[in-house]
Amino acid sequence: MMRTRLAPIAVVVALLFGAAGCAGDSSPRYDAASPTPKPGASAGGADSSGTSKPAVPSCNPRASLRPTGALPAPGQMPAGTWMAEIKKRGRVILGTSQDTLLFSSRNPFNGKVEGFDVDMGRMVAQAIFGDPNKLQIKVIGYDQRVNAVLKGDVDLVADTMTVNCARKVDVDFSSIYYDAGQKVLVKKDSTAKSIEEMGGKRICAATGSTSYDNIGKVNSNPPPIAVAKPSFGDCLVAFQQNEVDAISTDDTILAGMEAQDPYAKVIGNRITQEPYGMAISKQHPEFTRFVNAVLEKSRQDGTWAKTYERWLGGKAPQPPAAQYQ
Repeated sequence: MMRTRLAPIAVVVALLFGAAGCAGDSSPRYDAASPTPKPGASAGGADSSGTSKPAVPSCNPRASLRPTGALPAPGQMPAGTWMAEIKKRGRVILGTSQDTLLFSSRNPFNGKVEGFDVDMGRMVAQAIFGDPNKLQIKVIGYDQRVNAVLKGDVDLVADTMTVNCARKVDVDFSSIYYDAGQKVLVKKDSTAKSIEEMGGKRICAATGSTSYDNIGKVNSNPPPIAVAKPSFGDCLVAFQQNEVDAISTDDTILAGMEAQDPYAKVIGNRITQEPYGMAISKQHPEFTRFVNAVLEKSRQDGTWAKTYERWLGGKAPQPPAAQYQ
């Protein structure tokens, strides 16, 4: 198939996906200046520099802090809480990307960052202020999501961010608000039905992402060849220029890519489970409980379902059930 004609599409998609990647950073405090990690590296082992990492404590990644009592009325946040500080400041600061179509991408017509993840932040702003527009978007790199919370640059992160035990060492997470899973994007004429049928093929993922790690864990002989790029936008350009044979990351992100490239398709079943939560500072457990109460209300009053149908289309499934510790 001739694909050189896709160069203009690659440019457009690169602009839409921007410089930041989307899938999970595999290290809680990923250093973009460090050497490229080896695919399949796991917590508790050695990283690409040979340095031994401490073992990650086991946990139930889906379990979050239980809400306490009813939500306070908008504008009436309890004194001494982080919600009161946000109210005093006048806005919720949400960390997210501007390049994940359907979840958090910049609208080319009005310049606003919008999507499913952004609306999760808007629900929190509505609960605090009675106004969902009291939300400041701070665009952050996918490899800086945990760091943005640790440094206090944002109140919370909603950015197709997988909750796992490694990240929970550094930050708290809300209850799960979306269940995704890793799949593979291939050329339209590919005969492969799953990633296991792509032994020896070059599969791209963002440097430092859990998606990159997972490619190295695929059980095939020969195994697929993991190719690292700075972002998934770069992966898509490489894919369209025949530098790689496929891209693998969360199905939510691949859906946006597929929508942009008529010569691509997503194949196979999910090879991982990727539960999304909002990352919040461990210094503000009352804020995590508050956010969980907001999410619980959205499940019960239909707001979650309306948000799903607005951005993802079709009839909304049941939202992920909250689990608490």
